[in-house]
Amino acid sequence: MFKRIIGLARASHFGPTVLVTSISFFFAQLFWWEGPSILIAFAVFTGQLVVGWSNDLIDYQDDLTHKRLKKPLVAGLITPKCLMSWLRVMVPIALITNLFGPLGLIGGGLSLFAIGWAVAYNFYFKFTVLSPLPYAIAFGALPSCMALSKDYAPPIWMWLGGALLGVAAHFINVIKDIDQDRASGINGLPQRCGKRTSIAIAVLMIALAIALVLLSDLALPAVAP
Repeated sequence: MFKRIIGLARASHFGPTVLVTSISFFFAQLFWWEGPSILIAFAVFTGQLVVGWSNDLIDYQDDLTHKRLKKPLVAGLITPKCLMSWLRVMVPIALITNLFGPLGLIGGGLSLFAIGWAVAYNFYFKFTVLSPLPYAIAFGALPSCMALSKDYAPPIWMWLGGALLGVAAHFINVIKDIDQDRASGINGLPQRCGKRTSIAIAVLMIALAIALVLLSDLALPAVAP
């Protein structure tokens, strides 16, 4: 049982999942008190599980080919059947917690829209020159869905800054596997650019995001719990 739990955690891409969940809790607290903020963070967490688990299932054969033993499916910590079963459970949980939690239909719908783009990356976009697009949309939507849950129009620094950081995250995440990805026919934009250019683009995106935030008016309206 413990082995399975470790496998599920690793298949979720645990580090990025915890990071995104923590960021969502931070942004939620700009608009909500702690109770709803925790529920919002949990809703985001369930979406991250859907994205991470579907990624490992889709990449299973490629991970086997390249002997990526850090992947829990390749290492034998869990089986594809087990992971698929958990994914089928998590999808409706993600739908319910996002749409019927504090985010509401509008904010929750935007959150699910972002999750859909992230899953679409796994199936399609990572093979194309448009591979950064799902990251830009998903990261841009993350803070904005919380603002919309309080009927507050997200300022430009919120969604554009998130989008820039999302593109940077994409290039950074791909760098370590660029050569293996090319061998497998995965030709997203970072694979086409190469490692050095990808690093430069990631640094530029982060710098632009920081500059945007620093030059923007970060004041948010007082919102009722």
